[in-house]
Amino acid sequence: MGSLNIRFQASRACFLPGLALALLFGLTAGRAGAAVGLSEIPATAEDGPVTLYYPSSTEAQPTSRGMGMTLIVAVQGTPKRGNGRLVVISHGSGGSPWVHADLARTLVEAGFVVALPEHRADNYKDDSDPGPNSWTRRPAEVSRAIDAVGRDARLAPLLNLEKVGVYGMSAGGHTALSMAGGRWSPAGFKQHCEADLMEDFQACVGLITRLTGGPFDGLKKSVALAVIRYRFDDPNPRSHTDPRVAAVVAGVPASADFDMASLVAPRVPLGLVTAQQDRWLIPRFHSDRVLQACKPCEHIADLPTGGHGALLSPLPTGFTGLLGDMLNDPPGFDRGQMPEVDRKITAFFVRHLLP
Repeated sequence: MGSLNIRFQASRACFLPGLALALLFGLTAGRAGAAVGLSEIPATAEDGPVTLYYPSSTEAQPTSRGMGMTLIVAVQGTPKRGNGRLVVISHGSGGSPWVHADLARTLVEAGFVVALPEHRADNYKDDSDPGPNSWTRRPAEVSRAIDAVGRDARLAPLLNLEKVGVYGMSAGGHTALSMAGGRWSPAGFKQHCEADLMEDFQACVGLITRLTGGPFDGLKKSVALAVIRYRFDDPNPRSHTDPRVAAVVAGVPASADFDMASLVAPRVPLGLVTAQQDRWLIPRFHSDRVLQACKPCEHIADLPTGGHGALLSPLPTGFTGLLGDMLNDPPGFDRGQMPEVDRKITAFFVRHLLP
């Protein structure tokens, strides 16, 4: 790893219009017999593998995946025609394609094909280069994942890629905001950390250390700022446009480094999911800023007792230390509400990508 490993309400109530609700339920009922297929587009010299979830006519079976999780899927199942639309999910720093399986299942049940690209050097197998370096690469990786699905012999004939959805969580939420037209810069990240290091320390520094109130806190802050100033002083804005992306959802996004003027009027419909007990990406520096700037944005769901890991579903167990502080559910958080959040996210894509 590098010298510093960096990971990463004024809102409207979200309601589902009757027409969209009926459409969603109709799509789900129409595919009640479809299982969730699971396959993978192999890695290339440039990109990691792309995991695919899709409607399948093959019977699903319990399948073990990373971090002790078991999914009920049809591995290499025969694809079945769904609604003809694709949603790409951008995972968080150090993330995997398995921790978004519940959302993927809900999307598949509504007829979507779901693709999860593995972001280079910022995934569960290799987390050597997260933070702004990864954020620069990720939007193009999403676009190339769409290209890869378009070349897939089994799924491409079942899809129309003129209107694609993008969902991202945490660092993936940063990717999602970029896909919606947001502009950011490494210097913007540096400026945020210079101004708010004490209050948003983990978003700036990551898993390498924490402030404890002890005698070394001053040294930790000095070293952190020195490294951030050295590595992230480029003021050139990063932006990415893919005309195929027609709707975006950002969950607990890393967003303190964005030029909020670029998100006042996103180029596509943009929804947000927030968690008020997020102690990794403090809402007032991240998601709240987006909601305050973006008046057309839809606040799809807010989790008053949810932490940063609330949107990981299924959530692996056994996290300890700083990682546990970031991902484990806070006391009192009810995971029983998450299926409804997944349905609201899916309904957003139904409204904006169909017909």
